[in-house]
Amino acid sequence: MMPKRLALISLIVRDYDEAKAYYLEKLDFSLVEDTDLGEGKRWLIVSANGKHGTNLLLAKAKNSAELAAIGNQTGGRVFLFIETDNFARDHASMLAKGVKFRERPRNEAYGMVAVFEDLYGNLFDLIEFRKPVI
Repeated sequence: MMPKRLALISLIVRDYDEAKAYYLEKLDFSLVEDTDLGEGKRWLIVSANGKHGTNLLLAKAKNSAELAAIGNQTGGRVFLFIETDNFARDHASMLAKGVKFRERPRNEAYGMVAVFEDLYGNLFDLIEFRKPVI
């Protein structure tokens, strides 16, 4: 049996270019692919970690139901978790780029974390997991 992995998460966006700019410029994601599919559709994939791990497929809303879900795909809960190896560095960089954090960083049993929102209001955790003590 072939191993499975979660490859893409679809994130509904209002506009391809504004979403692409936000993720690349504010969150330092990299562009994996941006292919024109015709009729105003694109296959637009961004990644927090190159091509490795789970990537985001930025999908432009195509009807009123999808437009209504922008920024609230999970009912107001934290949607995605961005892991870092240096919380202080990445938190400071994101603040300097205007990323809106909803709280101050907090130290939890599992690591250092703070909730932020993307350009549409989707909630993310920036998290540095605590290393196990051996």
